[in-house]
Amino acid sequence: MIIVDTALAKRHAEGKPVRVAMVGAGFMGRGIALQICKYVPGMELVAIANRDTDKARRAYSEADVFDVAEVASLTALEENIRNGKYSITDDAMLLCDAEGIDAIIEVTGAVEFGTNVALRAIENKKHIIMMNAEVDGTVGPILKVYADKAGVVFTNADGDQPGVEMNLYRFVKSLGVKPVLCGNIKGLHDPYRNPTTQKGFAEKWGQNPAMVTSFADGSKISFEQAIVANGTGMRVAKRGMLGPTVPSGTSLKDVVNSLYPLEALTEGPGVVDYVVGAEPGPGVFILGTHDHPIQQHYLNLYKLGEGPLYLFYTPYHLCHFEVPSTVARAVLFNDAALTPIAGPCVEVVAAAKTDLKAGDVVDGIGHYMTYGLCENADTTRAENLLPLGVAEGCILKHDVPKDKVLTYDDVILPQGRLVDELRDKQSAYFAATDDAERERILSTSKLKNEAQLNAAVE
Repeated sequence: MIIVDTALAKRHAEGKPVRVAMVGAGFMGRGIALQICKYVPGMELVAIANRDTDKARRAYSEADVFDVAEVASLTALEENIRNGKYSITDDAMLLCDAEGIDAIIEVTGAVEFGTNVALRAIENKKHIIMMNAEVDGTVGPILKVYADKAGVVFTNADGDQPGVEMNLYRFVKSLGVKPVLCGNIKGLHDPYRNPTTQKGFAEKWGQNPAMVTSFADGSKISFEQAIVANGTGMRVAKRGMLGPTVPSGTSLKDVVNSLYPLEALTEGPGVVDYVVGAEPGPGVFILGTHDHPIQQHYLNLYKLGEGPLYLFYTPYHLCHFEVPSTVARAVLFNDAALTPIAGPCVEVVAAAKTDLKAGDVVDGIGHYMTYGLCENADTTRAENLLPLGVAEGCILKHDVPKDKVLTYDDVILPQGRLVDELRDKQSAYFAATDDAERERILSTSKLKNEAQLNAAVE
């Protein structure tokens, strides 16, 4: 942060702000707009795209930006950027295509739409900051491949728990401590919650009930920990993670050594997991080991205990407050807060939230029909399990009982979706054994023309 704020101050003094655009103007998007417009010298939010442009206008007005022009063409948007004017539009692809924009923040939570935004931004050589763990956990590894080829950064956001975990992970590694568990602290986990049960909470905070449900039913934490696994090479100890629950308010310091079996953490690349009810919630934590007896002595002196597991934690995550620093890290330092290191290590698979019937069309994440569970990617492939990120819109071929994990054999996929094409490419690319084959995989496309792409976006 010290480096980032100094670099932004320099850009502000030079009159060369980092120019960023945002796709999505919901609850979190409005917070990001407020933060950038009022509290981040050296950065400008030049445009916001949202299907309902009134919501985009509201995001600006809540940040005391009132002179805003609605645009419907690339020419008009680029002219506004050159002239220092703010723009709103219902066409997110204009933001991806426009010159004069350094980075795109994707904050919709929609998988197919967000996938199209991310790839289009990358193709136009814009850094892409994902406040969309659902896309990242479904096709993040292949999007990272495309981003590397384009010379841009594909990253999840600092401030959200996965980004905060990754900051802490990097810090712990820099001490010479070996991270063996990346953990997330939650206050509630009930896989059968739905938008009806969460309506009151959502209304209290001005949020979308389905988005709130995705946190309560475990889908969101599954995506969050999957992308941490993909950024570190870790796995899960079992399907759904261990996820111990402790009495509300229990200090993590007091119970951490009894929550997780040491062998599960230290045999292999480490695991991602979570705990429900512990303090400091809603923070994150890392468990690590050290093999040097003198350093162990120092760690004990510094109140981290005698080991073998040493606990490091951050007691909060501040979501939209830290998104601008993620943008600056990408644009100014080519540094990702959290990005896949290779192919998928952990996937999020779809489980039935209730008894499902043949012919049912699967609804969205955080709705009534499915919830997400983390599973190791090799098991997901071997059992042909259906990722939650592609489940929406699928038609069930037969009845599926409550809590059963769906497979590709259970469903008929919608036609023409980019997310399915990228899933196929992701599997083939990381299974390929030579560069020529990998290049061929990247260059082929089932979405032949612009009309098909636009249909997929819709």
